[in-house]
Amino acid sequence: MSKKTQDIMQDLRYLQLLSHRFPTIAEASTEIINLQAILQLPKGTEHFLADIHGEFEAFQHILKNASGNIKRKVNELFGNQIRESEKKELCTLIYYPREKLELVKEKEEDINDWYHITIHHLVKVCRDVSSKYTRSKVNKILPPEFSYIIQELLHERTEDVDKTNYVSAITDTIISTGSADAFIVAICNVIHRLAVDQLHILGDIYDRGPGAHLIMDTMQDYHSWDIQWGNHDILWMGACAGNEACICNVLRLSLRYANLVTLEEGYGINLMPLATFALDNYGDDPCEEFIPRTLGENTMDDKNRMLTARMHKAISILQFKIEAQLAARHPEWDMDDRDVLSQVDYTRGIITLNGEEYQLSSNHFPTIDPASPTTLTPGERQLMDRLRHSFTVSEKLHRHIRLILRHGCMYAVINNNLLFHASVPLNADGSFKEVELYNGRKFTGMDLMHHIGMLIRSAFESDTEPDERQHAIDYFLYLWCGKDSPLFGKSKMATFERYFLKEKETHKEEKGYYFKLRDNSDVCDRIMDAFGVEGPNRHIINGHVPVHVKRGENPIKADGKLMVIDGGFSEAYHKETGIAGYTLVYHSRGFQLVQHEPFTSARDAILRGTDILGTTQIVEMSTHRMRVADTDRGAEIRLQIADLEKLLYAYRHGIIKESDRRKL
Repeated sequence: MSKKTQDIMQDLRYLQLLSHRFPTIAEASTEIINLQAILQLPKGTEHFLADIHGEFEAFQHILKNASGNIKRKVNELFGNQIRESEKKELCTLIYYPREKLELVKEKEEDINDWYHITIHHLVKVCRDVSSKYTRSKVNKILPPEFSYIIQELLHERTEDVDKTNYVSAITDTIISTGSADAFIVAICNVIHRLAVDQLHILGDIYDRGPGAHLIMDTMQDYHSWDIQWGNHDILWMGACAGNEACICNVLRLSLRYANLVTLEEGYGINLMPLATFALDNYGDDPCEEFIPRTLGENTMDDKNRMLTARMHKAISILQFKIEAQLAARHPEWDMDDRDVLSQVDYTRGIITLNGEEYQLSSNHFPTIDPASPTTLTPGERQLMDRLRHSFTVSEKLHRHIRLILRHGCMYAVINNNLLFHASVPLNADGSFKEVELYNGRKFTGMDLMHHIGMLIRSAFESDTEPDERQHAIDYFLYLWCGKDSPLFGKSKMATFERYFLKEKETHKEEKGYYFKLRDNSDVCDRIMDAFGVEGPNRHIINGHVPVHVKRGENPIKADGKLMVIDGGFSEAYHKETGIAGYTLVYHSRGFQLVQHEPFTSARDAILRGTDILGTTQIVEMSTHRMRVADTDRGAEIRLQIADLEKLLYAYRHGIIKESDRRKL
């Protein structure tokens, strides 16, 4: 028996299963031809976003323009053939077809002529973005009502004299039958779908902005995406699982930014018990430290501002109590210093931190018993029970968290790029730091990330042992603010200090060693080696920390091996950073880092053609146009081809018999 035959016999059971899908030599051969051809197609465009923070309109615009990828296509296709203003109008139409059509029809004198020109331009753009895919894949995503027509227009060239009249007749008929608007909307949606092959979200969909639930609604129908969980996502996941400290943090952040839309309208969280409790206990408190930060058009009258401030203080005190209780229950977290309430002298209004005394900005704590400062009052316990119930029974919140679980984890390695939200715990010398998860079990690096992902999932599985599940639910708080959490990576979260102490030195949250060493090329190489990232052009890509362009900070670090793409979508960051953050595009010619200007509104984009794009920085260009063969998908396809070649051998040598499914 030949070596080849021996190999086939070892894989016989698998090949027999494969033969059900490709029952003849002809079908197996056709699939090999198809797969070999796919390997030669250009690599699909990957789109990287991070730290969206509930800014739905800006997020939606970035999706529609693919961080400038569509604009780049339009410029390449039309060059000097049409004016800049016309290219701008075409891009806006592609981004917002329905809204732009209404404006065009109000001012356009010869709408039929406009339809002819516009449909021709859109077909040209669609033809270009579809060129990276097989005809079969493109056909599958076409809207049924226009599938045949779009196929004909995509694959018939007007340069062919014999086909010119045919193509013109199709366009004339689209217009004469009153289908032009619907067709334009349909083909623009196809362009959106084909402009990006894979979307990577590097964490933090939630908090600050008012539209996190709308972003998650969008992701339910998005064609291909993954997420590496961020600390704010983890906070909401913990709240959904019933972690009371996470629930308090979610509410506190929402109240701090006067953003109750996601809670009340998005997920149906009942805030009336909190409002009633706050008025009963803090009704005469000016709550100056807790006045909400209103952003953009989010304005409040004095009455609502004071109610929000009192709710904000009430939930903050609850948070400090519950966090201290959890830290006491888990001494392995080394978070005893966060029991700040036990370090206050309530008679003098003084707190002692690291041996130093500091005067509190206010000393009104009606729900704190100085003899047992972390004990909840009966009213607080009743309130917490009601809030916990509201989060754990929210069907929409659970559906969205399940979506995040299904599409994500702590890290991913995709096409020689290591993706994670924030950090990998390191020691001072750049070696991996051991972090305890449970029962004394400690992990480092990739193993740590993997086991955290498993622990998080166990919090939502009904068959998890009760003690293990409770530990997993508790651990969400450590992931949010633990000093060795890969999603936090700081010495402490100085929430109490920022509210009650004027001394800035008490607010300092010292960054972990990852953030101090991430500009070191050798450290980045060591991390990528540990995560199995291979290839000469490999990278770490993460977000979490805004890039302070105003201070001269560069988002490209470690000689190009690490890229920080904190999206900076949240308006709260703009004054500090000077920009609205970054997104990253990885197409067949290389990496482009896109720096964004603050987004005004979708309405402004439609009316004036304004865009969110600022400058584009070429990070790394390939010496050749990358093909599918150069990607992870290419490696998988080559394995499929090898298996099919084994099946062909088995057919041709009588090891497996061909069959005709038509006879079945």
